Amino acid sequence: MTIPQLFAAMASHYRPGKIDRATSYYFSIGDHKYTVKVDPEHCVVEEGKTLDNADCVLKTTPELFERMVLHGKMPGPLDIARGKVKTNDVGALTKLRDLFDLSKA
Repeated sequence: MTIPQLFAAMASHYRPGKIDRATSYYFSIGDHKYTVKVDPEHCVVEEGKTLDNADCVLKTTPELFERMVLHGKMPGPLDIARGKVKTNDVGALTKLRDLFDLSKA
């Protein structure tokens, strides 16, 4: 599955009720840029950077992102130390895997 296909599948695989407040994510995955806005009931995926300040920013490689989203494997300390993964909110990032069920996408 390609990165654009993963993001296209997000809205239909969103699991409502897993968070209690609106949260925004900005993803820079290789050359792909997406903004994802979630609240307790909805998920909206937008191509590009559509917010000035997202609650959680993730910059990583397509390979690491696929491992995180499709296989639930969170990046290790070495990935972060080597700069393969950059984020401003590790807590929001770990919640991400609970918000979507992309294993069946």
